[in-house]
Amino acid sequence: MSDEIFITEETIEGDDDGPLAGTTVAVKDNISTEGVRTTCGSRMLEEYVPPYDATVVSRLKDAGATIVGKANMDEFGMGTTTETSYFGSTDNPAAPGHVPGGSSGGSAAAVAAGEADVALGSDTGGSIRCPAAFCGVVGIKPTYGLVSRYGLVAYGNSLEQIGPFGNTVEDAAQLLDVIAGSDDRDATTHTEGDDSSYADAATGDVDGLKIGVPTELLEGADEGVVETFWDAIADLEAQGAEYQEVSLPSVEHAVEAYYVIAMSEASSNLARFDGVRYGHDAEADGNWNDAFAQTREEGFGDEVKRRILLGTYALSAGYHDKYYKKAQDARAWVKQDFDEALSDVDVLASPTMPVPPFELGESLDDPLKMYLADANTVPVNLADLPAISVPAGETDGLPVGLQLVGPAFGEERLIRAASALE
Repeated sequence: MSDEIFITEETIEGDDDGPLAGTTVAVKDNISTEGVRTTCGSRMLEEYVPPYDATVVSRLKDAGATIVGKANMDEFGMGTTTETSYFGSTDNPAAPGHVPGGSSGGSAAAVAAGEADVALGSDTGGSIRCPAAFCGVVGIKPTYGLVSRYGLVAYGNSLEQIGPFGNTVEDAAQLLDVIAGSDDRDATTHTEGDDSSYADAATGDVDGLKIGVPTELLEGADEGVVETFWDAIADLEAQGAEYQEVSLPSVEHAVEAYYVIAMSEASSNLARFDGVRYGHDAEADGNWNDAFAQTREEGFGDEVKRRILLGTYALSAGYHDKYYKKAQDARAWVKQDFDEALSDVDVLASPTMPVPPFELGESLDDPLKMYLADANTVPVNLADLPAISVPAGETDGLPVGLQLVGPAFGEERLIRAASALE
């Protein structure tokens, strides 16, 4: 199974001691590793070898971790199934014949299959939480700015964060302790994680915890997923938590707003892949425009091309205000709704994904179905908030995840609550 999980299997040794000494880590293949190929799951970067480490990779090495490979992913992070990778799909170790989720599916699968103790992924609209839920592991999407993005190949700058996977909440939290904190090379980082102790928060103490359940995030969800979700809430209640229903009316527009913003940022970010500076070169005859077009035609897969085209259209003259500006207005509304809800409760809870894992090949020909599956995860990225996905049980033998969302830099609260479900 390791051939399906890793794009590149090359060991990178860390220091001899440190908090992660003896711990093996899989790293998503859009995170730069000096001297080791970083492909983003794309033909465009099939032979690209970064000359530097991402900040999170440097911190892994300093902490004594051993990186065991670069994990498969949806091409440039664009997908929910890890099937858009140029290098082929990854099977789900927890549900063979089904997708591992995406876009960080290889990272989650590596942990679920025992190929790595922990893993790093990136989350632009659910790309850590979705595969965590589908593979039955723990995944944390940190608050925007808690973890440095230096060395992460950009897809949607204003949305994405690097975060950890683990078999337990404590394992994932320990990895977050290592990678969190400010970085001079990323001006969006904050100091809140500089002296963190997230692993110590995994106490499972939820006595008196107030949980808000947004009714909108249960609408249209699979019946078995909803039943498993309520069983998990009942488990938390039995341990002293209490829940109440809350409303987030803006999430009705979150998926549409997210994809306009993410595709627009992708259109801008991926313009750099022209076959001249680095990446695939089609070696086409003709003028520069012809060579540029042929290089991108050969280098990018269908899903990436689709998002570039839609993003370019949304940013074009005459349409910027009609689409992009409205999407940003909707984003502000989403953030306001979350902030108001979290002023009344400690955390918000929902199913991580509204459906169980798809069968391999099931959703490739229906991109809209894939986009709508992100309905519960993308609002969190729009609001810049932290979230965690923890295994909640199964439906028809397939894993189901519970998502907890907290206030900005409220990771310790989420970790404490999520550990109560283990």
